[in-house]
Amino acid sequence: MKLAFCDCFSGISGDMFLAAMIDAGLSPQLLNEALAQLKLEEHVEVQVEEVHKGAMRATQITVVAPHSHHHRHLSDIQTIIGDSPLPDPVKTNALKTFQVVAEAEARVHGSPIDHVHFHEVGALDSIADVVGAAVGMHELGIERLYASALPYGSGQVNSDHGLLPLPAPATLEILARGHAPLVASPAQSELVTPTGAAILVAHATFERPDMVLTRVGVGAGRKDLPWPNVLRLMLGESPSAVNQPVVLMETNIDDMNPEFFGSVMNRLFSAGALDVFMAPIYMKKNRPATLLGVVARRSEEADLAKIILSETSTLGLRVQPVYRYEAQREVRSVETPFGKLTVKVKLLDGRAVQAQPEYDECLAAAQAHNVPVGEVYLAALLAGKDVL
Repeated sequence: MKLAFCDCFSGISGDMFLAAMIDAGLSPQLLNEALAQLKLEEHVEVQVEEVHKGAMRATQITVVAPHSHHHRHLSDIQTIIGDSPLPDPVKTNALKTFQVVAEAEARVHGSPIDHVHFHEVGALDSIADVVGAAVGMHELGIERLYASALPYGSGQVNSDHGLLPLPAPATLEILARGHAPLVASPAQSELVTPTGAAILVAHATFERPDMVLTRVGVGAGRKDLPWPNVLRLMLGESPSAVNQPVVLMETNIDDMNPEFFGSVMNRLFSAGALDVFMAPIYMKKNRPATLLGVVARRSEEADLAKIILSETSTLGLRVQPVYRYEAQREVRSVETPFGKLTVKVKLLDGRAVQAQPEYDECLAAAQAHNVPVGEVYLAALLAGKDVL
């Protein structure tokens, strides 16, 4: 599993996070192509440069966009992102971040969520940061995001609402909703922006993971501080060996409408199940039945058990601890006659040994080009050999 850890010793903003992902390998060209798919009123582009913050080299980005006077609502953002041809995981993650912002703004201003006006966070550069972050996590194959405790300073900041205390009210509300750990900083400056806070609260766990480090990206902030004002993004893999404790949850079901099993599987995967499987079995009195099995992390056992008990007709289930071996994996993009497609690369001892296309992307490309899905799949499979 590919992990990412945000070392936020100098805070985080949307542009720092995006810059760190570019520094870690996200293609700026691919990023700008993705932003162009949003069909915004004005042209938006990310420009990249290398800078130094103190003694540290870092990547800094500038979102080039005309100043927009649009005060967008959440529904406007949902339409802009939802109507785009971006991959579904990108759209889902970007909308999740904006939902966090909208809920916080509604709480701060005491208004219904549908009436919230996005000011700074609804601006074109912030839209680029949020969508860019979702694109980056997708393209870099980040499956789980983690973050350190966040520093908070004091002082005031200018906003569309006038002078506000730091941390800004919306930022503070976002962090409270995410139960984010905070550490005091002597800085008389905004260290965590609403966009940066929302990205972490929407997608990250505030803890340090065990990981095998593979890459480091360094994103620069705009301000000059007494220390290097950068965000370090560490990319790596979860340690793959027998020390991967999971649970196997099973139940036998012989009295449920089989049409419901598809919905149950979707719910379990959405709640974090690592694998869900079903097999035909025979029970007492030779009744045909279904064995429902779930492989899950121990931390998610209780939530998944509740779903099984509430969504199926079973009265109980068996749970046993098991271990599993995992190959490391990466998600990479390959060029094919049908456009860029994603392949999942399996690594053993750090060496790529296999590349498998993502079926859903192949199906979408096949439908767009009116060709058999097998033809697109084969093209992606052949292209995938070039990354081995």
